[in-house]
Amino acid sequence: MAQGPVVHVVGARPNFVKAAPVIRALADRGIGQTIVHTGQHYDSRLSEVFFEDLDIPAPDRNLGVGSGTHAAQTAALLVALEQAFGELRPALVVAYGDVNSTLAAALVAAKQGIPIAHVEAGLRSFDRSMPEEVNRVVTDVLADLLFTTSPEARDNLLREGVTEGGIHFVGNPMIDTLMTHRSRFDAGWAKAHIGIEAPYAVATLHRPANVDDPATAGRIVRALLEVSGSLPIVIPLHPRGRAVLEAAGLAGAERVTLIDPLGYVAFLSLVSGATLVMTDSGGIQEETTILGIPCLTVRPNTERPITISHGTNRLVEPEALPGAARAIVDGSATFPTDRPPLWDGRAGERIAGVLSGWLSSPR
Repeated sequence: MAQGPVVHVVGARPNFVKAAPVIRALADRGIGQTIVHTGQHYDSRLSEVFFEDLDIPAPDRNLGVGSGTHAAQTAALLVALEQAFGELRPALVVAYGDVNSTLAAALVAAKQGIPIAHVEAGLRSFDRSMPEEVNRVVTDVLADLLFTTSPEARDNLLREGVTEGGIHFVGNPMIDTLMTHRSRFDAGWAKAHIGIEAPYAVATLHRPANVDDPATAGRIVRALLEVSGSLPIVIPLHPRGRAVLEAAGLAGAERVTLIDPLGYVAFLSLVSGATLVMTDSGGIQEETTILGIPCLTVRPNTERPITISHGTNRLVEPEALPGAARAIVDGSATFPTDRPPLWDGRAGERIAGVLSGWLSSPR
């Protein structure tokens, strides 16, 4: 019987950015692939535009799951992926990152006896109140091949009982994508498109812990408004939490420009011209590390500690945000410009090499 395809399961912006170099590298090796888009991000500004920006082939299947509570969305994903995998008969399922689509892909594949590869394995915030942390831990328990982006991820996996032979330190495919498209980033276009002059800051907020509770959102908004006294802020507002953040004082604030979500190239064009970035996103912590833009992460922890130990990112409570931002603006805070190990634009090739060898070996 002919071997089935490698099935990539993607569902949200970070998945697309990580999957692009892996899909490209496997295609170069002539390996059959199928892309399943779960539709977890169904807004075109958060989904389809990324396929166009990153030159990813159109998904072979779009499951159209959409939003919902964690339980409702995950349940819908389980049902839809079970049917898709039953029809596709994958040789291997590749899951990316830590969203609900990642968890569902791992669960369905495990129950159907399909091998699983997890790209971005071993990242830990050690905060089980984060839904993403639960997704990461469960996916890694079930995965056969675990591709890590930083050295400490291996230690996390070994501590949790993962077999060392399945762990592969390959670097960060998100950085592959950034380096591939970096020449397209145009800060001048972004400033003209949005109508803002430099210097400026960029902020992104979407974590439930930050945007679901009006009191917490209010603390963050007050901090952002204080920062805006030092330099104007551009905020692409994620649909999640938009109403809460606007009600907390962002709507109509002077020196704060609220815009809709941007595509990959447009967003990183905006970031590349910024004086600093304030975020609660994991991926942006990594992207700013390579772009050389100081990053302040408004969270008590991060699953990307290499950005902290490397010195390109700092964790701040909302009340500390204005002071940390002022230190960047006045030049008293310094940030390194070198790269973490293996963040060299070749992670996709390394992953494809491991997958190709694994697929051709007897099991």
